[in-house]
Amino acid sequence: MNTVVFRGTVVLPDAVLERGAVVCENGRISAVGEDVATPAGAEVVESVYVAPGFVEIHTHGGGGADVMDGTAEAVLTVCRSHARHGTTTIFPTTSTASPERIRRMIDACLEARGGWQPGPDGARVAGVHLYGPYFAEEKLGCHPAEGRRDPDPAEYEALLDRGVVRIATCAAELPGAAPFYRAAAARGCLVTCGHSNASWAEMAAGFEAGMRHVDHFWCAMSSIASVRERFGFPMQASMAEFVIANPEMSTEVIADLEHLAPDLLEFAYRMKGPDRLCIVSDASRALDMPSGEYVFGPLDAGESFTSDGRVGRAGDTLASSVTGQDRMVRNILASTTASLCEAVHMASLTPARLAGIADEVGSLAPGKRADVLVMSRELEVERVFLAGEELSLELS
Repeated sequence: MNTVVFRGTVVLPDAVLERGAVVCENGRISAVGEDVATPAGAEVVESVYVAPGFVEIHTHGGGGADVMDGTAEAVLTVCRSHARHGTTTIFPTTSTASPERIRRMIDACLEARGGWQPGPDGARVAGVHLYGPYFAEEKLGCHPAEGRRDPDPAEYEALLDRGVVRIATCAAELPGAAPFYRAAAARGCLVTCGHSNASWAEMAAGFEAGMRHVDHFWCAMSSIASVRERFGFPMQASMAEFVIANPEMSTEVIADLEHLAPDLLEFAYRMKGPDRLCIVSDASRALDMPSGEYVFGPLDAGESFTSDGRVGRAGDTLASSVTGQDRMVRNILASTTASLCEAVHMASLTPARLAGIADEVGSLAPGKRADVLVMSRELEVERVFLAGEELSLELS
């Protein structure tokens, strides 16, 4: 591989180097600093901003494909679509579906990862997010109801034993949630609660079993009002209060400005900070596609929704986003008091650390993979490098 030197304002997790440089050799970062010499024969890439590739821990589709379509080509189509938006590491995310379809999706991810090449294939598959099917009936959102079920040890133990599931979700109030959490935690997964109507007490029980994260804050999750509908008076605290009160809990926001208004993004940032808050796209197959009718989940068995180019809608329910991480980083920067470093941090190092891969990706540091973004003054992604090789796809 050629040696590449990126020069510009380098975005680090807690600082910017105004006249910085990042040296990449043999697919790895070898040096970062302001007084870094250019090795002989190196390619020099000048940029306004040099940033780490983004890490996506929660997304379903893009470019017309959904990972639940169950083929390696569908997974790679999604990887290419997200790479156009600066995502270089991705965790394809399941939806509610039959056991067979979920197994097929995992097979497809393993196949896509096994033959992956950094130039043509887009974002690197770092693992699978086992998201559906263990959701609360009343918190399904746009996920197909017929694919929902309570956790079954025979099913999830077999899936976890595949060795590719790195993030595992279950609604905390479901029968069998605690054993699921313990099994996932024992395998080193980021253990999360999502699409749940759990109370504080149920969250606390989940926490004891190893749950440490909540999916897309305020979306398809309990509130004081919804918990009151379950338990009556006196009113009890919900997932939101538990996450805010517990410093060990992390969460994520869909920062497309369609799911959450700027004031909620600011509140989440102030309450959890950049080390405990992730930016996720939760994107559907309509990412990078024209407005129109689409299917969430498997193409032949999912739920219909409409994209207007801003967000997906299924009736009066939002159906995932159609926005990449690059725009979400810009939205966070424009809509909150987060700094540039912090906005990038929430899309890169924080999700990498929570998913257990921060020694490899998530920041521009010697020894890490040379996953580098070249960005304009407006933080538009201009060029993407994965393992030091430039993405060969046309950027949107």
